Amino acid sequence: MPVRSLNSSVLKWPDPARVERELRAWAQRECERRPGLMRLGYFGSYARGDAGVGSDLDLVAVVRESQEAFERRSIGWDLGPLPVPAEIIVYTKEEWAILLAEAGRFATMLRDEVVWIIAGQ
Repeated sequence: MPVRSLNSSVLKWPDPARVERELRAWAQRECERRPGLMRLGYFGSYARGDAGVGSDLDLVAVVRESQEAFERRSIGWDLGPLPVPAEIIVYTKEEWAILLAEAGRFATMLRDEVVWIIAGQ
């Protein structure tokens, strides 16, 4: 997370290289914890290369299957170790295929923009 200098009110935001490095380490740990994890990537300002102070990290995961409702799947992911605030959207393999096939605006953006860190099947 951003850190405050001891004698200053200025926040120092992690640079994008550090964010990606720590994201990759976190992703490897998640891959070990979640055998059904097929793909994990990021999109938004970090993927486009225009992240700055205050930018959050937008993540997308594809899992083989899930018994949890779509709206609740992200709750079990510990994003705290990441160096900036983050949000994750978790799709099943089937939902991901449907999303891309429908080719809506959000799906097209994801298809074009996601930087995959874990890119299995």
